[in-house]
Amino acid sequence: MIKYFIYCRKSSEDEERQVLSIEAQLTELREYAKQNSIFVVKEFYESKTAKEPGREIFNEMLGEIKKGNAQGILAWNPDRLARNSIDGGRVIYLVDTGKITTLKFPTFWFEPTPQGKFMLSVAFGQAKYYTDNLRENILRGIRQKIRRGELSAKAPIGYFNEPRLRTIEPDRKTFGKVKECLGAFATGQYTLTGIQRKMFSVGLVGKTGKPLALASVDHILTNPFYYRHFQYRGEVHAGSHKPMISKKLFDQIQEARITNGKPRKKRGPKNFQFLGFATFGVCGYAITAERHIKKSGLKFIYYRCTHKSKTIQCTENRFLREEVLAEQVKVLCQKVSLPDEWRDKYLARLESERAESRQSSGLFVQNLKTDIFAISARLERLTDAYLGEALELGEYLERKNALMSEKKTLEEKLSDFERKGNH
Repeated sequence: MIKYFIYCRKSSEDEERQVLSIEAQLTELREYAKQNSIFVVKEFYESKTAKEPGREIFNEMLGEIKKGNAQGILAWNPDRLARNSIDGGRVIYLVDTGKITTLKFPTFWFEPTPQGKFMLSVAFGQAKYYTDNLRENILRGIRQKIRRGELSAKAPIGYFNEPRLRTIEPDRKTFGKVKECLGAFATGQYTLTGIQRKMFSVGLVGKTGKPLALASVDHILTNPFYYRHFQYRGEVHAGSHKPMISKKLFDQIQEARITNGKPRKKRGPKNFQFLGFATFGVCGYAITAERHIKKSGLKFIYYRCTHKSKTIQCTENRFLREEVLAEQVKVLCQKVSLPDEWRDKYLARLESERAESRQSSGLFVQNLKTDIFAISARLERLTDAYLGEALELGEYLERKNALMSEKKTLEEKLSDFERKGNH
C-alpha cells in the first residue's frame, strides 16, 4: 500500500489568516483522502512563501520521502508544493528516481508518465510565472507611486497610512509633537539622549510604551521625509505629502547632530546690554561686565577693562555702573544725530535704493530659477549616464541624493523670497 504525506502551505505568515487557510486545506484533503481510500501517514503544514527555496517543513518532508517513509504526496494544488524552479525540480527528480511514485491533487491530475511529468513541470512553471508576473506588477505599481511622489512603505512617526486613498497623511495626535521636537533639537540645546527624553515627555513612545530607542530617534532626525523628500532603496525622491519642516530647518538639525554629539554644559544668557559693545580708550582692549549684589539685596551691573594686555599697562582701574554708561552712550549718539533739514534728501535716497533693490531682487530670482533648471538638467544627465552603465549604482545614488538636496534648498529659497520679498 502506498503511503502518503499531506502537505499544506499558506503564503502569508499572519497567524489568524494562516490557521483558517491551512485548516480549510486540511479539511478538504482529509475528506478527499477518505473518499479515495488514500492512506495518509503524516501531515505537514507551514506558513511560508514558496517563491524561494528554503522552507524547513517542506525540506523535512522531502527528507522523509528520501528515507522511504512515504511514496506519495497529497496537496491541494501543485503551486502549494513549489513556486520556484529549484523546489519544483527536486519534486520532479524524486519522481524520476522512483522515490515519489504518485502525487494527488483535488484540482490537478497527475500520473508518473512522461506526459504526466511534463504536465507537472508545466504546472510548476505556471506557478513560477504567476509569482514573477505578480512581483513585476507590484514593482510597476511601486515605481508609479514613486513617480507621483508617494512613499510605498509604512509612514514614519508623525504620519499615518490612509487606507482608502492609499496615501500618507499627517497624524493629528503626533504630527505637532514630532515637529516641536525637531524644532527644539535644531536650536542646538539638546543632545540625542536629551531629545529622546523630550520625545518621551510629550508622548512619543515605542510600541511597548517605553522611550524610543536612540537609533529610532536618530532615524527621525535624519529622515528627509519630514521636508517632503523620501528615500527608496537608497535613492532620494521628491514627495507629494505635506511637509513637517523646511529643508533649512532639516539642515540645522544635521548641524546640531554633529555639534551636539557629546553633552555640554551651556551657560544661560547674562543679559549684559553693553558686553562686546566697545573697547577701553586707554589700552584698546574690550570691556567686561560683572553683576554685584549689595547687602540690601539690590543688584547692580558694572563694566571695567579686561586687563588682558601684558605689554600695555592700563591705568584705569575704576568700575562704571551700567546706568552711567548708558547715559554716556545716549549723549554721544545725540552728538551725531542728523538735522531735520537733511530729512527729505535721505528719504529720497532711500526710495532710490528701494528701486535698485527691486531690480536686484528680480535678478536674484532669475538666478535661482537658472540654478534650479541647471540642477534638473544635471539630474537627467546623471540618470542617462547610469542607464548607459557609465556609473555604478553607489556613485549614482550618492551624486543624485546630493543634487536632490541642493535643488530642494534652492526651491525653498525661491519660495521664501517670492512670498516675503526682499526683507
